[in-house]
Amino acid sequence: MTAIWWIRRDLRLQDNQTLQTALQAGPVLPVYIFDPYFWKGLPSRRHKFLCNGLHVLEAELSQRGSYLVLRRGTPVEVLNQLLNESGAQVIYTEEDFTPYARERDRIIAQQLPLKKVQGQLVHHPMGIHKSDGSPYTVYTPFRKAWKSLLPGDFGISQAPDHIPTIPAVSSEPIPQYDQETLFPAGEAQAKKRQDAFLANKIGDYDVSRNLLYLDGTSALSPYIHFGMLGLRTAVHHAQQAILSAPDQASRKSTSTWLDELIWREFYIYILYHHPHVRDGNFRPQYDRIPWRNDPDDFNAWKNGLTGYPVVDAAMRQLIATGWMHNRARMIVASFLVKDLLIDWRWGEGWFMQHLLDGDLAANNGGWQWTAGTGTDAAPYFRIFNPVLQSKKFDPQGEYIRKWVPELAALDSNAIHAPWEKNIRVPGYPAPIVDHKYARQRTLAAYQHARL
Repeated sequence: MTAIWWIRRDLRLQDNQTLQTALQAGPVLPVYIFDPYFWKGLPSRRHKFLCNGLHVLEAELSQRGSYLVLRRGTPVEVLNQLLNESGAQVIYTEEDFTPYARERDRIIAQQLPLKKVQGQLVHHPMGIHKSDGSPYTVYTPFRKAWKSLLPGDFGISQAPDHIPTIPAVSSEPIPQYDQETLFPAGEAQAKKRQDAFLANKIGDYDVSRNLLYLDGTSALSPYIHFGMLGLRTAVHHAQQAILSAPDQASRKSTSTWLDELIWREFYIYILYHHPHVRDGNFRPQYDRIPWRNDPDDFNAWKNGLTGYPVVDAAMRQLIATGWMHNRARMIVASFLVKDLLIDWRWGEGWFMQHLLDGDLAANNGGWQWTAGTGTDAAPYFRIFNPVLQSKKFDPQGEYIRKWVPELAALDSNAIHAPWEKNIRVPGYPAPIVDHKYARQRTLAAYQHARL
């Protein structure tokens, strides 16, 4: 029996449960479909990264006697056409959990022989629940339950040496783009970055992950998002690193990295069980927040011209590279929502336009965490002071100097808040808002919503 392997967010050959399942059926036809739902208008940085990853996957398939078929169009129509062209009897695909993906697959399964394989997550969203059968809504008890269900051995499969494939099914060309300098695409690059992180950084992760001037994070999220690195594989290596940690501090750091991987799965879990968060607040009482939504303030934030150096550095880094340190993401999100009182959805949309690792569930969950509208119990008063955050996590101002060169000549005492030293730098704006005033304004707005 011939099977179509419909590749979506699993651009890898190692630990690919969908591919392994399809191979058990017989020859496979690897297929990727450019769905017009996702790819509209000019190609984004994320689209280019995906195309580069498809080129790499195509080369890996070729080495194993196979090839990649790329088609454009509505998935149900393309798959039906490919079934007729290839004579395949079944379609295997990795299960996806976004609202769009679930509805798309539901419709396809009514018309075509679609079989979904769980491989994107460690645990299926339906596999974790409270004692009364309801889903978790708070991270800490979810994490405890998630860890209690971990297998002793993931059985990580290696890439097959040979992939039998039926010949002569036509393919459209994969678009060609220059590789990202900071994030070259592909499974081998993901493994290289993972190995370097495990060898050199994970022991200090608990501290270094928050330092803006260091490359202390794993920076694996673009690869995990597209499945160039499986989440199961990352968790497996985290478990091994915890067991082999030489001391308590290293073990704590490694456990913190595992916790961050669990956060990613938790946000997918929340989106699965509460799909309304896609466009709305998890906690509906915050629908009453009187947002200011000033377009001039929003433009200043987008372009790194707020007058707050750490905020501007992070936003300029995003535009230039498609990447932003997680601590920086929290700082700029808090500034937009809590200092400028702009709806978190505006920021969420901007991030999705520019982030190389833009992921619906993780991006939404992160923004709602910062906005205080998400799953936390009482977070509305969480308001970051951008100056204190800057001093704590970029004490010498190295991160600011890199991304806000106008301020490079300032010393570390002045660079975080030049106005406090009565310094005006030509070409650099004064702060667009007073943080102390903005904090009180936001507390009042949130308290209004809670009445």
